[in-house]
Amino acid sequence: MVQFSASILNCDFTRLGEEIRAAEQAGVDAFHLDVMDGHFVPNISFGPPVTAHIRGLTSLPLRAHLMIADPCKYAPRFAETGADEILYHIEVADEDTLPVLLELGKPIGVTLNPDTMLESIYPILPRLSQVLLMSVYPGFGGQKFIPETLFRIDTLKREIERQKLSIPIAIDGGVNPETAPAARDAGADILIVGSALFKSSDYAAVVRAVKGV
Repeated sequence: MVQFSASILNCDFTRLGEEIRAAEQAGVDAFHLDVMDGHFVPNISFGPPVTAHIRGLTSLPLRAHLMIADPCKYAPRFAETGADEILYHIEVADEDTLPVLLELGKPIGVTLNPDTMLESIYPILPRLSQVLLMSVYPGFGGQKFIPETLFRIDTLKREIERQKLSIPIAIDGGVNPETAPAARDAGADILIVGSALFKSSDYAAVVRAVKGV
């Protein structure tokens, strides 16, 4: 069964504790933390103090998606404040980025924007905990799912199998009960959902629909 990872970017931060508890009760599997720096993406979200606060509210996995220009500089703070997994963008990486991040002792995943070549990560696949394919251009919540992502999921899945690996593929952006079935069918393992969950009146129904249960 696919995992449901709840992106807190679109939750009500004035009721953060209640939102976290409601999402847990609805059956989410993890929380996705969209960290934006205003440089790599044209928006700013939150930093390590919020991560620490969320860590105190839940025992579910926290995945820090660093949409920032210098992941090596800031990743240690997110690891220290409770992130269980760090996701960085290949677009800002060089050959030293992954080795430096792996020194944190945490699972490290890589993220690709919709127009980034899949082949750019094939050499490092064996060292990754997951691959996150953006199904929108990062920076803002509530965008529409890019249909070409389905082909990218299938292509990446074939390469992972060719290398005889077992790496989950995550999808982030425009995922909701309407787009989730095609993403599941294409081979996505982790579906990241923000707006469709936290703007719903029935969190549990959204979780069930996205998971297909």
